[in-house]
Amino acid sequence: MVSGWHPVFPRSAFPWVSITSSPTLISQMRKSRHSGEIEPESETSWEPGPQFQMVVCSSLGTTHFCFFVGVLPLPPSHPGKEPRQAWPALAAVAMASEDDFHHSSNSTYRTASSSLRTDQETLLEKLLDHPPPGLQRPEDRFHGTYIIFFSLGIGGLLPWNFFITAKEYWVFKLRNCSNPASGEEPVGSDILNYFESYLTVASTISSVLCLMANFLLVNRVPVRVRVLASLTVMLAIFLVMTVLVKVDTSSWTSGFFAVTIICMAILSGTSTIFNSSVFGMTGSFPMRNSQALISGGAMGGTVSAVALLVDLAASSDVTDSTLAFFLTADVFLGLCVGLYLLLPRLEYARFYLRPAWPAHVFSGEDQAPQDSPSAPLAAPGSHDPSIPPLRPILKRTAGLGFCVVYLFFITSLVFPAISTNIESLDKGSGSPWTTKFFVPLTTFLLFNFADLCGRQVTAWIQVPGPRSKVLPGLVLLRTCLLPLFMFCNYQPRVRLHTVLFRSDLYPVLFTSLLGLSNGYLSTLALMYGPKIVPRELAEATGVVMSFYVCLGLVLGSACSALLVHLI
Repeated sequence: MVSGWHPVFPRSAFPWVSITSSPTLISQMRKSRHSGEIEPESETSWEPGPQFQMVVCSSLGTTHFCFFVGVLPLPPSHPGKEPRQAWPALAAVAMASEDDFHHSSNSTYRTASSSLRTDQETLLEKLLDHPPPGLQRPEDRFHGTYIIFFSLGIGGLLPWNFFITAKEYWVFKLRNCSNPASGEEPVGSDILNYFESYLTVASTISSVLCLMANFLLVNRVPVRVRVLASLTVMLAIFLVMTVLVKVDTSSWTSGFFAVTIICMAILSGTSTIFNSSVFGMTGSFPMRNSQALISGGAMGGTVSAVALLVDLAASSDVTDSTLAFFLTADVFLGLCVGLYLLLPRLEYARFYLRPAWPAHVFSGEDQAPQDSPSAPLAAPGSHDPSIPPLRPILKRTAGLGFCVVYLFFITSLVFPAISTNIESLDKGSGSPWTTKFFVPLTTFLLFNFADLCGRQVTAWIQVPGPRSKVLPGLVLLRTCLLPLFMFCNYQPRVRLHTVLFRSDLYPVLFTSLLGLSNGYLSTLALMYGPKIVPRELAEATGVVMSFYVCLGLVLGSACSALLVHLI
């Protein structure tokens, strides 16, 4: 075999089926195309051989698509069965020219240089995404798989959200005394003042490093190992932090601070590995399962915001409320381990978890030497098969990647740096709703709930599409939200003294728009990413899409300080 060919349809998948090229059929199709008998986007049919019921050929531009839709015969071990009980199949071959194909003893190959136009790829994807009625797929009984992915989405972000929501707890623990009412001035005030900055730096660095490591490990370490290992580490970290809640750390505040930062870095990194691995895995499932995972993450933020309000309203001891937070996270992480182990037992999940046929994997006998006539060689410029090809993924997801980065860039510019400093215009009234509960309600709870609603809408509405120019247009339109928040009652104001929106309803409306648009548009872009690449690259693409999210958050958080300085 000459170098430069990739398998299109492995013959060893159906060893009892004779898959042969039909020069007469190809010649007839090409002749009809050149004579004008087959117009673009038209269809025609020929009587096929005994193995297929129908051959549908479609010509788009200069590339011919020939779709063999029919019933494959049963393997020899099942003699005597009726044809209607045979296995349905859909095989597709794209023919750029007769010279673009080469047939070996075990596969059909096409040259690596041959490419398909966007509309042709779209047609092919549609036909593969919507198989003929004969190709039965198992149903998601009782929505079990959807619920599992939704729960995994909550579990991936709930510990992190509880960790950063317990702000009063960290203020209490990082003081130099266990009794906040003693009136002593905290010695470690520098640690306390810059605690959130230290957390941000530690979590960002570990997230980026773990994202890169996870991409390199996609084809080396099974996703099951990565998911279970990351869940186990997250659970262990939270058990340690749960034990420390009731431990008096006033005599070793600096040591407790170091332990907290290390635990945060490990938690952030393992959470990133878990989320990106599970999201990559959902790339092999229908898009509703990716939507379930993403919506679950938003539910985790909503639950933490509700817990914060309950804590403010009912708790008298900050350690008791934090202990409840951390114990809840421990229980839910243990539940996630059980749910993930249950996932492969569902017939619906097993159907989509079946191995893909990667382009560099060849079926048949053991590999022969490269100079052997039957040895399938790698394409020119091929790389280590244990590392997913990054360049084609970046090329295919460039547009969606821009949307994801810019979406989270705008969101993190506003939330929480700007939105948490918007005060009620009736703050002087002394009402707890305009003082104590205003920011938790109008910022944390409202944003997370709107974000959850936006993500959940994508379960029914998926407009615009992945290649539509409307999607990046809507993403860019969110830039208008920046001045709207800046001219609310942000305090303190040093340079920009004008407050245009003199009502508490405006920040409520703007925060709702921010959350809804962030949830809806980001979920669309993230769902589309693993669907526009071959199935064997879906998991690696999920990791890349997670990197886009991280990049947008980092850029937005860094620039939010500049925006605050302008106000």
